[in-house]
Amino acid sequence: MDTDILHDHNDRREWNESFYFNFYDIKNDICGFMRMGLKPNKDEKSMFCFLMLPDGSFVGSRSSVPLENEELRVSGLEYRIIERERSWRLSFDGPMKVFGGNGDTLKVNFDLVFSGINKVFNYRECVSGFKEAISQSVASEHLEQFGSITGILKLDGKGMQIDATGERDHSWGERDWNSPKMWIWLTAQFSKDVALNVTKLCVPQGEVDAGFFHIAGVDHPIVCAAIDTRFGKDGAPVSFQMELTDKNGDARTVRAAIIKNVKMPFESDNGLETSIMHETLAEYEFEGRKGYGIAEYLIKKE
Repeated sequence: MDTDILHDHNDRREWNESFYFNFYDIKNDICGFMRMGLKPNKDEKSMFCFLMLPDGSFVGSRSSVPLENEELRVSGLEYRIIERERSWRLSFDGPMKVFGGNGDTLKVNFDLVFSGINKVFNYRECVSGFKEAISQSVASEHLEQFGSITGILKLDGKGMQIDATGERDHSWGERDWNSPKMWIWLTAQFSKDVALNVTKLCVPQGEVDAGFFHIAGVDHPIVCAAIDTRFGKDGAPVSFQMELTDKNGDARTVRAAIIKNVKMPFESDNGLETSIMHETLAEYEFEGRKGYGIAEYLIKKE
């Protein structure tokens, strides 16, 4: 079944279809993440695209425009399918704000290709019944795939060759950023043979765990993720340890430390609720292997 399509939507105001990619180039110490979301019932097409730079700073662009069409192009960011369920072309051309500075901007241009390594993984392989039902307000359908990302990135005209690993996420269904108390979404690539994807959704009705542990060409569906996170005084994640149990009952222990953090607020339409997304780069350790990936924490402010 081809999943790289735009799906029919219902009449829920927050119904959303989103396409997300991330990557980390170890040699250049460049981490990037980007998302495009379509909310047809709100007449909205939104995007964000950020780069974490070697000096610890980050640059980014974030905007929303009316949904005039369903093309995956907005505010300089564009996605194009090369081969369905396998490869995508990602491009950006425009200014990005330099955060923590004097309001300066950086001219950014990239032309990258994502090539999937594992088959598209469906979170439905991990959850069903009650747990599937209580996740409806966040994104009921969720697909994941890790892969390589290669191409050219230019910062103020200075080019570099990107050779990275990363993750893509395709989800659709209702997406209310302020519905969960918290969600944790983790990705890590240790090599092209070992990678993981984990999600833990915390809602008033309970918790939902899902994801995969990829080893030697096989995706092992995760049914339980016990995650112990240490937070800083500012509420941001600092490090975590987790035990991941798959459908076969096999458990694997992974540790991680946060290296860099980009914070993004998501405010409700009425302005009464705000959730803070910590999109972080983490260094992972699993059985002597070192890996890198995004550790995303969305935390609702009390």
